[in-house]
Amino acid sequence: MSFSTWAGSNQPNNSNNISANPNGKNSEDMDISVHLEETLSEIKQVLGDSDDFMVYGFQVFGQHPAVLLYFSDMTDHAVINNTILKPLKYGPRHIDVHNLPHDALMEAIMKDTLYHSEGFSERKISVITDNLLRGQSVVAIEGLDEAIIFDTRQITQRAIEQPATEQVIRGAREGFIESLGTNISLLRYRLQTPDFRVKSMEIGTKTKSKVAICYMDGITNPGIIKEVQKRLDAIEIDAVLDSGYLEQFIEDNHWSPFPQIQYTERPDKVVANLLEGRVAILVDGSPLALIAPTVFSQFYQTVEDYTERFVLMSAIRMSRLVALVFSLVFPSLYVAIISFNPELIPTEFAVAVAGGRAGVPFPAVIEVLVIEISMEVLREATIRLPQQVGGALSIVGVLVIGQAAVAAGFASPITVVIIALTTIGSFATPAYNAALALRLLRFPLIILAGIFGLYGVMVGIILITNHLLSLKSFGVPYLGPFVPGNFQGMRDLLTRGPLWKMKNRPSFLHPMNKTRLGDQMKEQVDHSSSHIMDPVHPNDEKGR
Repeated sequence: MSFSTWAGSNQPNNSNNISANPNGKNSEDMDISVHLEETLSEIKQVLGDSDDFMVYGFQVFGQHPAVLLYFSDMTDHAVINNTILKPLKYGPRHIDVHNLPHDALMEAIMKDTLYHSEGFSERKISVITDNLLRGQSVVAIEGLDEAIIFDTRQITQRAIEQPATEQVIRGAREGFIESLGTNISLLRYRLQTPDFRVKSMEIGTKTKSKVAICYMDGITNPGIIKEVQKRLDAIEIDAVLDSGYLEQFIEDNHWSPFPQIQYTERPDKVVANLLEGRVAILVDGSPLALIAPTVFSQFYQTVEDYTERFVLMSAIRMSRLVALVFSLVFPSLYVAIISFNPELIPTEFAVAVAGGRAGVPFPAVIEVLVIEISMEVLREATIRLPQQVGGALSIVGVLVIGQAAVAAGFASPITVVIIALTTIGSFATPAYNAALALRLLRFPLIILAGIFGLYGVMVGIILITNHLLSLKSFGVPYLGPFVPGNFQGMRDLLTRGPLWKMKNRPSFLHPMNKTRLGDQMKEQVDHSSSHIMDPVHPNDEKGR
């Protein structure tokens, strides 16, 4: 059988992915052969039989047998035809390709023939097959012990759009997508500085997912970078399908309900954290970037906190904190007061509450637990249903089921109000994973309140606080800068201080460059003494 007939056909190959050779080595450990048929046989033994694996035979410069290998659904065919096949078939005009020595063939192809700027030569079968599986194309030529690999990958991807999980009023409308290259370009667009560094690695024995570690050289502490790389290097898993896989492996405390690593879809949020001295981890195929180290205060902060004026956003942040506290302790306080300390309620209000609970057959703790569990089930059903149906279900569930429960004497009106306020408070927490932790901790607090009253609530809060004090994220205290205390960092804790007052980066991150504002910045932003258009001083030069 002639070479052209054998190379042009894609016959089934029932051999195993990695087969032994007579010399005792696996196919992936070998170099390619100068004989084209042997090279193709080794590659097919590794890749197996796939209908989308294409083997196209042709002749380089019309005289050297060669094959082009690629997976048809992952490559750009226009690039293959115009920048690879066309120049290789016809050759450059300024070189006599017919009298070209065979030992000069590779140099002539790489330097004088190809139009593709991202081609490189490779000998190892393992490297060649890995690049084929990523969507690259490979050209192997008879008589050469090196193959040429080209970047021809083309994967259909969605457009850059506003993040669905992090709505913003004032700020950028761009969000990460699944392509790692696009996500890094969004970061470089905002960080046009040579200090921005990207380190890549592969994780996953089957998926071989590309993971990028991003940081700012000269700002991020080298100890944090080394610790992140150490924890990622220790991961051995078949597949990394999302950045959430990595989060579960590299967090400090695996049993804590509180997230110790922040994730986000927003490039501007990642850039802001990089400039503070943190590290971002991006995974090819995931639109969510991980940010480490993380402190608890990050989970109730939003982009608008820094794009709007500090007085207004400080008030909004305080209301957000009140909603956060509501979502945690409001139901347990209600149960404790109703069951053990009704004397704390004003008389008129106590009469109204007692009248509403007159026909309810359950104690307060059982009533609140049942309504809370029903609300969690309704919330989960709303998320999982199609978007067109989910909105209608949430409205019907809240209005109809709540009203029917009160009318049937199953729950009191005040209990429905308490649970509704608690649910709204959990919605006000910007971070979904932090809100989920608070939602889950409500239930043990309610049980403690039903057994021990206010003492149980206080014991539960003390236990939660002690747990938060013990948590660390890559060695950084979880409640920093509150514990350990730092006055400069507290300006951005409960309220948001003026930007020109926050001169230093967070001290708990131990950044290499601690200052982010110039020494004269306070004087430059103080314009109260400028009266350039004041009509009281007619002799002053105005607007000149």
